[in-house]
Amino acid sequence: MERSIEAFKAYDIRGRLPDELNEDIAYRIGRAYAQYLKPKRVAIGYDIRLSSEALAAALSRGVIDGGAKVYDLGLVGTEEVYFATSHLNLDGGIMVTASHNPKEYNGMKLVREQSKPISGDSGLNEIKNLVARESYKASEDDSLYTQKSQRYDISPDYTKHLLGYLDKKSLAPLRIVVNAGNGAAGHMLDALEPHLPFELIKVNHNPDGNFPNGIPNPLLPENRQATMDAVIANNADFGVAWDGDVDRCFLFDETGEFIEGYYIVGMLAEAFLNKQPGAKIIHDPRLTWNTIDIANRIGGKAIQSKTGHAFIKERMRQEDAVYGGEMSAHHYFRDFAYCDSGMLPWLLIAELISIRSLSLSQFVMTAQANYPISGEINRKVVNAEAAVKRVWDSYIEIAAVTDITDGISMEFGEWRFNLRSSNTEPVVRLNVEAKRDPKLVAEQTEIILKLLEE
Repeated sequence: MERSIEAFKAYDIRGRLPDELNEDIAYRIGRAYAQYLKPKRVAIGYDIRLSSEALAAALSRGVIDGGAKVYDLGLVGTEEVYFATSHLNLDGGIMVTASHNPKEYNGMKLVREQSKPISGDSGLNEIKNLVARESYKASEDDSLYTQKSQRYDISPDYTKHLLGYLDKKSLAPLRIVVNAGNGAAGHMLDALEPHLPFELIKVNHNPDGNFPNGIPNPLLPENRQATMDAVIANNADFGVAWDGDVDRCFLFDETGEFIEGYYIVGMLAEAFLNKQPGAKIIHDPRLTWNTIDIANRIGGKAIQSKTGHAFIKERMRQEDAVYGGEMSAHHYFRDFAYCDSGMLPWLLIAELISIRSLSLSQFVMTAQANYPISGEINRKVVNAEAAVKRVWDSYIEIAAVTDITDGISMEFGEWRFNLRSSNTEPVVRLNVEAKRDPKLVAEQTEIILKLLEE
């Protein structure tokens, strides 16, 4: 009998409870992970969802029965699993989380040694096949059973690591709104707070898997109001909000205005290039001009990678890039095992604001004026491939530059666009940017959307 494998996606595991993911399947994933990777020591953590602790326990039993020792991190953010795996020199790590999916879902993110991602083309399909066939071998090393699971508090080491990125003497006494969204960010903020000169105004701070204030996903405009209101009410210097497992970080300026992730990529590129002139910066193809402009101006090198954490991390390792950023609010750091962190971005932005004595709105004002954008627009289509080809055929004769790194990117001198298909649904995603001309962005966006809807 083949087991349910619907929860296995291109980059991770995500499924609806209990039919696509449950404790039985979690146990089998643990067994399959252990058989595929043959690890001796594995970090396992979980987010605040009501099902996460039980799924993590079942997963741990599977890993242990497969012959490995488990470092039980407890309730953590995804980045703490990444950090524990690399910092403790473990053989792998698994985070139980469904990030920003609805509460009836859960999932897992898997890494191997040095926190290298395990995705569809690097082992996840093999693990899926083992789960489906339920073909597990007995453990080869019974000596590993002497200590099956060890509770490990990674927080002190992780707090020290985060603070190591900052020049604490340069930090100003900023007032910052921090909205954990009732997710896993709260305990990290509490650990950092005594070491920083900031006044943290905490919103939806306590972890609660019932999500009393909605699913923590600030990418949705309806989920931003609490942070915006708190920034204005408290006259804060800026605001920060996270998704449930803290792997994405969203920023709001001192007026409560949401800052598109694209402009934050440029700010962080500047922060690193000021400290490490000539360094390499990785960016995705969706929106590019501002990041390239900043890297060229400061003397760095901007390098394009296909969208997605596995591709960004791989390219960063190849190039030894100091930082990588996606407009979707994922930020990756060389000294963090090339992984994404939701805690580092706001700390580095706070340092940049302190050093330059500029507000966040002043920082992004020039970039917003120089490179206005459409924001990512998602459209459901009957046939995504045909829709993308229709746009390609309409523009190919007049495009000055074309690129197919990820979907199609086309440049026309004063404006450009990227159009890509979703891997998992009949949806295409459009991003348009221009040089100092928001009207041109609006006009060209409307034309492309009409082509998509034909």
